[in-house]
Amino acid sequence: MDFSTSMAVAASGMRVQSERMKVISENIANADSTSPTPGADPYRRKVSTVTSKFDRELGAHLVASGKTINDKSEFRSQYDPGNPNADKQGYVKLPNVDPLIEIMDMREAQRSYEADLTVMDATKQMLAKTVDLLNK
Repeated sequence: MDFSTSMAVAASGMRVQSERMKVISENIANADSTSPTPGADPYRRKVSTVTSKFDRELGAHLVASGKTINDKSEFRSQYDPGNPNADKQGYVKLPNVDPLIEIMDMREAQRSYEADLTVMDATKQMLAKTVDLLNK
């Protein structure tokens, strides 16, 4: 694997993790939102997916962001009879977003991004040392 291939692989990973962090941020921002209209469903958690493709020019597998899918798990409910969105029993539907899970996912995406960044930095250092050796 040459320098440009390792940089391209790391860059593709960084793009995917960046997109993943955007989706997670949207989930966190909507964790406590309710439906804009009574009886409708609230925000539904989104999950980003990753696809892999082989780049013939580089001779390496690269990753890319796939479709963002909706999490089909059940909504949370909270007893709040004074809320205009409450049902007949006084319960309000809340998003199926668990902030703790989102924070853990965000940490994982951040660490993966940092690992790809470390690969890019190491590749740049190796390239610089190679150029220095060739100039001597």
